Amino acid sequence: MQQFIEFVARQLAESPDQVEVTESVEDSTTIYRLKVAPEDMGRIIGRQGRVVRAMRVLLRAAAARQGLHVALEVKE
Repeated sequence: MQQFIEFVARQLAESPDQVEVTESVEDSTTIYRLKVAPEDMGRIIGRQGRVVRAMRVLLRAAAARQGLHVALEVKE
């Protein structure tokens, strides 16, 4: 799942080398933190959050098939 997030973010970003995804587990939830360059925040979030919302939906769907709980946070 981490590779999926990295792939999508790198395709959207103007500075793909600055895309970083970290993974941590809190309680029973795996949290993925996506860090991008400040100028790429708008591209990752999208208009009214549509892009990041779509990424979260796909991530949750993939996790649900494996019986996992996941979350995606975007940081500058």
